[in-house]
Amino acid sequence: MNAVLQPPPRSLSMLTENDFDEVMVIEQAIYDFPWTRGNFLDSLRAGYPAEVLRTPQDGVVGYFVAMFGVDEVHLLNLSVAPALQRRGHARYMLDALRSIARAHRASQLWLEVRISNLNARGLYERYGFRNVGLRRGYYPARGRAREDAVVMSLQIPEAVHGLG
Repeated sequence: MNAVLQPPPRSLSMLTENDFDEVMVIEQAIYDFPWTRGNFLDSLRAGYPAEVLRTPQDGVVGYFVAMFGVDEVHLLNLSVAPALQRRGHARYMLDALRSIARAHRASQLWLEVRISNLNARGLYERYGFRNVGLRRGYYPARGRAREDAVVMSLQIPEAVHGLG
């Protein structure tokens, strides 16, 4: 009989400056051009939704930062520690972000992803995001001018619209 693997216990909480050391380790392990502490601090000061994902055995395993717009939420950064990817952590954070978007009556969730990041693009497509455009030269890149970004959008039909 095959045992069904259960996801590890995990919890989301608001990102604070106390989390920055652990977040920066992940950020620098993943990206050639990582966000800085200043980028995270600016996001907190602006009141952006920002949360960290923890497990009892690993501490901070991932995080996301988003931004509210008119009737939409824009995902700015969603990251999972390299050794802990492919365990459902990103999907768990996307579920939380979709709930945040729904609570703020957003009808769409937007993001950009490097055209070369096939793993992330696949995750977002499986989650239901659709490719809606291309931003040429959006990301800095090593050894070449800049890299294009795929713009993706997820409809949130459960959102409540209208005034009041």
